[in-house]
Amino acid sequence: MELNELIKIMSALRGEKGCPWDKEQTMESLKPFIVEEAYEVLEAIDEKNPEAVKEELGDLLFQIVFQCQIAKEKGAFEMADVIERIGRKMISRHPHVFGDVVCKTSAEVLVHWEAHKKKEGKQRDSILEGVPKTLPSLLRAHRLQDRAARVGFDWDKVDDVMKKLDEEIREFKEAMEEKKEDAIEEELGDILFMLVNISRFIGVNPEDALRKTILKFISRFRYIEMAAADSGRKLSDMTLAEMDALWDESKKR
Repeated sequence: MELNELIKIMSALRGEKGCPWDKEQTMESLKPFIVEEAYEVLEAIDEKNPEAVKEELGDLLFQIVFQCQIAKEKGAFEMADVIERIGRKMISRHPHVFGDVVCKTSAEVLVHWEAHKKKEGKQRDSILEGVPKTLPSLLRAHRLQDRAARVGFDWDKVDDVMKKLDEEIREFKEAMEEKKEDAIEEELGDILFMLVNISRFIGVNPEDALRKTILKFISRFRYIEMAAADSGRKLSDMTLAEMDALWDESKKR
C-alpha cells in the first residue's frame, strides 16, 4: 500500500459516510495519541522486535496523516506540503551532502546546522530556546545540557562531573538531616540533573536508560508475583527477605 492510499483511507474515515469517532477528532484531541504512539515505537525498539517496530511506526504515521487531513479540511496545509517542507529543509541544512560544504565530524555538522537556522531567520535569542517544554524531564535536561555544551559550557572530563555529583549528594544529605522539605526537593533535582549530565558525557540517553531499567524492574517483579501465585501465597503475606530471594532468582534467569 502506498502513502496516497493511506491518505485516501483517512479521507474516507473523515468523510460523510465515515467513522463518527474519527470525524469528531481535532488536532488538539489527538495530541495524547501522538505521544502514546511515539512511546510505543520506542518500546518496540527497546524490545528489538522488528515486527512490532513496523506496526508502531505505522500507527505513528497514521497520526501524522490524521493531522494533515484535519489541516487540509481547514485549508491550512496537506501531506504534500509537509513532505515538501521537510525535504527542502533537509537539503538546505545538509550542504555537506547536497552541496560543496565539507564536514568531517558531527560537531562541524552541528555548527553548520545552527548557521543555516540563523540564515533562515530561525536563530533564537537563547541557544536553549526551542527545546519543547512538554518533553519528559530527563530528556529535556539532556537536550538543554547538550545545547549549552555546543558553546563550550561543559566539563573537560567525566571525573569533574562525578565530583560535582558527589557535591550535590552531600548537599542533599545535609538537607535531609535538617529536614528542610524545599531544600530536599531542590537538592534531589540537582542530583538528577547531574546524573543526566554524566549520561550525556558518556554518550548514554538517560530517558532510554531509565525506560530500560523500568522494563527490567517490571519483568523481575512479575517473576516475584508469579512465583508467589504458584505457591498459593499473596505478596502481602511474604517477608521482604523472601521477596528479595525471588528477586535474585529472577536476575539469574
